Amino acid sequence: MPNFRKYSYSQDAMVVINFEDQLQPGTFEFTLHRLIDGHIDLSPFYDKYSNDQGGRAAYDPAILLKIILFAYAKGITSSREIQWQCENNI
Repeated sequence: MPNFRKYSYSQDAMVVINFEDQLQPGTFEFTLHRLIDGHIDLSPFYDKYSNDQGGRAAYDPAILLKIILFAYAKGITSSREIQWQCENNI
């Protein structure tokens, strides 16, 4: 099993926004979140990781896929712009 960074959508330690509360039913973001978490098989991604014995924890491919698909849906295709959006827009 790959070693991924721990995350929680309901965390509010660093920011006052609860991400679970931001995902409103009927929105694209909600549908994307549910689709990737519940219906898409991400095992081909997991097979590529070999950090279970050692090495730094990686970001979960599910989160990365959500970021990429959401950015593309908003018309953002530049990796630098996606990075900027992740750092500045919650």
